[in-house]
Amino acid sequence: MPFDPSKITSGGALPGEIDYRLARRMLISEYKKGRLDRHEVCDGQAELMRAARNVGEPSERKCPICEEAHVVLLTYVFGPRMPPGGRCVTTKKEVAALPRDGGDLAAYVVEVCPACKWNHLARTFLIPGKTKRSARSG
Repeated sequence: MPFDPSKITSGGALPGEIDYRLARRMLISEYKKGRLDRHEVCDGQAELMRAARNVGEPSERKCPICEEAHVVLLTYVFGPRMPPGGRCVTTKKEVAALPRDGGDLAAYVVEVCPACKWNHLARTFLIPGKTKRSARSG
């Protein structure tokens, strides 16, 4: 079963979720109109491309730029007690093991085309931190 970040919370909707579909549509439209060159939109860094090839979650969506390969999804998590570059997570088990006692974590889902290096932030959301229970008095 592929990792689905939306299944982290029981209520369905994720806290602080932001969807970047409109920005994605605008960027693709500008490219197709010839206002942006391919090298301006296909600029995936080496580490992002390595992660896309090795741990990316496959999708059914074709790349909107090269229209040949399928895009993959990568989820990066940032927050207290995390490495400066974040951590790429691929399963619920990895999410459960994240240190959340320092507060909420921010997750970023990126669409990446391993063939042409196109990439775009798809959405962001919060992974709620563990709340400390107050000590009961007497």
